[in-house]
This record gives sequence, C-alpha cells and structure tokens, in this order.
Amino acid sequence: MNSAKVTTSPLIGKAIGVLDMQGGVCEHIDHLQRIGISARPVKHSQDFEGLAGLILPGGESTCLARLLKIFEIEPIIVRKYREGMKLWGTCAGAILLAGSLKGEAAHLGLIDIEVQRNGFGSQLDSFTCEALIPKISPEPVPLTFIRAPKILKAGEGVDILLCIDDFIAAAESPDVLVTVFHPELTGSLAFHRYFASKCGLQSRADQPILDPSWNMTSWTRYARIV
Repeated sequence: MNSAKVTTSPLIGKAIGVLDMQGGVCEHIDHLQRIGISARPVKHSQDFEGLAGLILPGGESTCLARLLKIFEIEPIIVRKYREGMKLWGTCAGAILLAGSLKGEAAHLGLIDIEVQRNGFGSQLDSFTCEALIPKISPEPVPLTFIRAPKILKAGEGVDILLCIDDFIAAAESPDVLVTVFHPELTGSLAFHRYFASKCGLQSRADQPILDPSWNMTSWTRYARIV
C-alpha cells in the first residue's frame, strides 16, 4: 500500500475536487455546492492545486484505472494525498482506493480494505435502502447501490462506518473515506457534509441534511462546467 505520508499538513486548500475522467462528476459537484463548499472538476495536473480533498466518483473502475494511467494522474493523486489531501471514493472510486482487490491487482492502494468488484451481481441487482449511520447523520441515510462492490474486510487503522448483512458498505481511515453506494444520487447531503468536515472545511449550517429541492436532474445545472 502507498499510505505513508510525507507531511503532517492538516489542510492544503479550500476547495474539493471531483475526478473528471468518467462517472458521476456533476452529481458530486451539485451536492458540494448545496452545502456551500467550493468544488470543481479535476482532469489535469494543475487542477489539483488548492484542493483540500478529492472525490473519486462512481463509474466503471476498469475504465477509470486505465484513464488514470494514460493521463498520468495516478502518481499525482498519491503525491497530493501524501501532502495532506483527503480522499473519498464512491463505488468505483472505492475500488480504486482499496489496498486489495479480490482476484486482481490493486490500483492506488491508499486504504487497507479488501474489495470484491460487482459484489451483488449485474446491473439488474442494483437496489436502494436506508441505514442509520450515527457518525454521519442522526437520521437514516438513503443509500443507492448500482452494480456495487463489496468491502470484504478492513485492516488496522480503518474504522467501519456501516455493515449490511455480510459486507462492509462504508469505512474510513483518518485520510480516506470509502462508500460502495452513491450518496450523490440521493437528496441527502450527510456524506458530503462529513467529507467536507474531514477535509477541514466548514459547510453551510442552514442547509438541511435532506435537501427538499433536490431531484434526479438537479446535477444538470453543472453539466456545462465539465
């Protein structure tokens, strides 16, 4: 794993980036803007400047892994992480961050978890549910699983935030958050608030955790920026 840090800087910027290679980029930017956090797509090396955190969104993990190598972004993510940038991987992003993948080689390897890709089966096995996650929200959080992976186990220094049946659905280390579901595809802002706090950023106190103005097309207002 590449988890060793080279600095102890608690905060390196005032914005959160969303990796803009493939997947749910605008949806995350929409949620971050709703809680008053400066957010932008990240595609090139210069886009990493001034970031306190980076979200690796859901999408297709094999495609994302190839693009990270083709555009030489992988070493930049590792370097910025070591300098203090926090990371959050949702679904495919969690696969990229995992230290171990069942049956295949790991990618970034920045959190000590083992992940199984397509843990539930095909796209037809996608589902939604709710769960109470005390560290994230005092209210149940809506969860959307789309061809989701499963976190099979977590190593030392990794806190489990949510277990469902026989798998781990959310976990974190001091510097990395992983969720196998998609908080950006619901009206709940709880996980984005939590990640902003993890990055040392203050979100809007007046914004409700479950935003009544959100709908499945809200993200389109940001589509023009990516």
